[in-house]
Amino acid sequence: MRQNMREPNNPTPKEWLSEDLSLKRIADYKPFNFVDGEGVRCSLYVSGCPFRCPGCYNVAAQDFRYGKPYTKELEDRIIKDLSQSYVQGLTFLGGEPFLNTQVCLSLCKRIRKEFGHTKDIWSWTGYSWEELLKDSDDKLEMLSLIDILVDGRFLLPKKDLTLQFRGSSNQRIIDVPKSLASGSVTIWDKLVK
Repeated sequence: MRQNMREPNNPTPKEWLSEDLSLKRIADYKPFNFVDGEGVRCSLYVSGCPFRCPGCYNVAAQDFRYGKPYTKELEDRIIKDLSQSYVQGLTFLGGEPFLNTQVCLSLCKRIRKEFGHTKDIWSWTGYSWEELLKDSDDKLEMLSLIDILVDGRFLLPKKDLTLQFRGSSNQRIIDVPKSLASGSVTIWDKLVK
């Protein structure tokens, strides 16, 4: 007998705003890893996510109060770590990066200022691409500064551990610059599965 599974929360456009929800806290920072996107990466896990997807792998980070405050010292350390020649880029995870834009936008802008596009920026989000395009200006600005977006809520019934950089089959790995230029979703060209 199958139990009724709770669905993730589904916001309307502009219902959840970073300025109302974010406490500018970080759940974790992991430099030099190989699991949060292509190549060697530095990963910033922000705190707070109201999607509350059943089966979430990082339940503690759903709380906006979890972790520690984002500081200039941490930002400087991230920039120093990214300056290593073998590091391909930065990844935002969570929590929900698009509800922590005060932190993520500042860091995106600094990365673009100091490294141009020699370092790529990936972000996971519970929002779909289509939802982000209808949302607040800060979310759209952040989207314009990243290279790869893994979109969509984690759906436990669609869980598939064989997928590349995703937990459920509804999620997509999107090439953001190509998608913004073409006006339609362009899937990352290195997608294997």
